[in-house]
Amino acid sequence: MWDVSSSPVGRPTRGTTGVNRLRRVDRWIARHPVLRRAEDPLVVDLGFGASAVTPVEMLTRLRRERPDARVVGLEIDPERVERAREQAAGVDGVRFARGGFEVPLPRGERPAVIRAMNVLRQYDEADVAAAWGLMTERLAPDGILVEGTCDEIGRVATWIEVGSDAAPRSLTISLRLAALDAPSIAAERLPKALIHRNVPGERVHEFVASLDREWVRAAAVAPFGPVHRWRTAMIALHEAGWPLLRRDRWRLGEVGVAWDAVAPR
Repeated sequence: MWDVSSSPVGRPTRGTTGVNRLRRVDRWIARHPVLRRAEDPLVVDLGFGASAVTPVEMLTRLRRERPDARVVGLEIDPERVERAREQAAGVDGVRFARGGFEVPLPRGERPAVIRAMNVLRQYDEADVAAAWGLMTERLAPDGILVEGTCDEIGRVATWIEVGSDAAPRSLTISLRLAALDAPSIAAERLPKALIHRNVPGERVHEFVASLDREWVRAAAVAPFGPVHRWRTAMIALHEAGWPLLRRDRWRLGEVGVAWDAVAPR
């Protein structure tokens, strides 16, 4: 047990925590090459909320791919930290401490991944780069920051992959395809760096509009199921020139796109 951060950097999160809320991003991280090849598969859950549920769930999902994975949950509110320690007592591989964007870890530990979901929503867009910079300073040399947001039940999620150099690499949109009306539902859950850029003239606006357009065009194959319809739409996006990533994730209702294609102008 340790508490090395007497003055955490940042503000307390809203504390909203839901069972299975972060399942989409957890599974994406679990299959990410950075975690799978990491010498030390240490992952930080920054701003885990009002209970131990998200770090413990994360550990379970990561260990399906890396049985030696470990998770550290960080929160600014000391009462949340103590509550999480009590709730997760006896769970091997997860620990909790007080901390913020400075990511305080003992003995010079450097995580392979930092997950910061629903943390920057309360900040201004101008604050994002500084927060990314602080967090990525703590990463292992080839580590990644995963920063984004999701709805309350985890059916709509988006996140940005940021390298250890604090440079964003990609945007991922992950949706529950059953009963999906339009992919643009993700617009209201875009990460802070992009949510105010979803306006005409911005790249991310064109990407979201293209998602909707191809989803509508793929309606002809809807009788074959939503996954087939989604894959059809993704193939059309790729053929239209969008630099899509991790094609193996399409069947899960995900699409990744290179950052340069959606970066603010």
